[in-house]
Amino acid sequence: MTDQLNPEEACGLPETDGTTRRLGDQSRRAPRQRFTIMIGRLRRRGGADAQRAATLELFYDLVFVFTITQVSHLLLSHLTWSGAGEAAIVLLAVWWSWNYTTWATNELDPETNPVRLLLIALMLGSLLMAIAVPEAFSERGLLFAATYLAIQVGRHTFLTFVAAERGSMEREQAGRILVWFLIAGVFWIAGGMVEHGWRAGLWSIALAIDYIAPRILFPLPRRPRLAADSWRLATGHFAERFGLVVIAAIGETIILTGATTAERELDAGTVAAFISAFTGSAALWWLYFVSARDISERSLVSETRSTGRARDIYTYGHVLIVAGIILTAVGDELVIARPLQPLGSAELTAVIGGPALFLLAQLALQLRSTRRLEYARLSAIAACAALGLLAGSLPALVVSAALVAVLIAVALHDQISETQRAD
Repeated sequence: MTDQLNPEEACGLPETDGTTRRLGDQSRRAPRQRFTIMIGRLRRRGGADAQRAATLELFYDLVFVFTITQVSHLLLSHLTWSGAGEAAIVLLAVWWSWNYTTWATNELDPETNPVRLLLIALMLGSLLMAIAVPEAFSERGLLFAATYLAIQVGRHTFLTFVAAERGSMEREQAGRILVWFLIAGVFWIAGGMVEHGWRAGLWSIALAIDYIAPRILFPLPRRPRLAADSWRLATGHFAERFGLVVIAAIGETIILTGATTAERELDAGTVAAFISAFTGSAALWWLYFVSARDISERSLVSETRSTGRARDIYTYGHVLIVAGIILTAVGDELVIARPLQPLGSAELTAVIGGPALFLLAQLALQLRSTRRLEYARLSAIAACAALGLLAGSLPALVVSAALVAVLIAVALHDQISETQRAD
């Protein structure tokens, strides 16, 4: 963004210093100062970039792991294009809930008791939402929608009225987000109360409102436009949180692979499929944590206005990373179930789609981070597509092994390129 006002000017506020940016009548300074000190203790203070994720944040991520498993099961039980659409809607909602909590803990100090209680309450709501996932488009649609809305509205009510002083920039930001959640909430609740066909349409509208709002910076009538860089960003903590959720998603593939293999007879085909699935999960870990993760974090550190880039790379981009991992887990289970038989068209799409989507997401993130097109991943995506067209009659194990070989080839290319740059 260019030619934007600074954070205070963006909301028509005078510039101030301190933990919380304040407006108000100076004649009531003493009680206001006490209130400001209490609020300031809820927020991250100096050196936020160096702070690691709190143990409670990791505890919160365990619920997200369970939710990912539920989304995988939802897709496995409805392996059709309509089922894929339903799983995508659910995943986007779950991701948006987790994502906003991560932005909140990037501002708040999770080592304070009020914030701890907030996170525990959000965990309870997230667990209820996860329980509703398998039947979100049948009997438990209203439970899914109501818990999602309660999480979003409850969190930002806390941010607006508890963790921000009246007239501050923080209250302006959180209050605007809260209003947009309430607008989208009309469609979430309406969708939970209608039949299946209408539900998908209404929830798609709600998701569109939720996902468009950050791009346009939460405008409201008769309120000045916010600047993108008015949000404070603790880069180290932020990158770590998204890295942890990626490792949690990859961990879910390991759990699903192990559970599926344990239920089957350990013949040669099953063992080979298990080894292929595990190697594929390890390759996904390598491609994210060894090859590409630091590129995104370094781009935030070097960027003068990093908030917009963080929004694109992490808020929007990482949901594709997680979706690719989930689809890979589904594909692994399909291969382990019938390793020596050809895959049906829907099954083949799922098996090919996981690694391809993961690589496509990485390609997009690297393009946004470095403004350069990464040809190794582009070639790998083309190879996955070609395999999908030609592998209809091949055993599932052969298809899986070929995909793992593509992932390993990309990882080797990254390693060789990194070595050459170092020399």
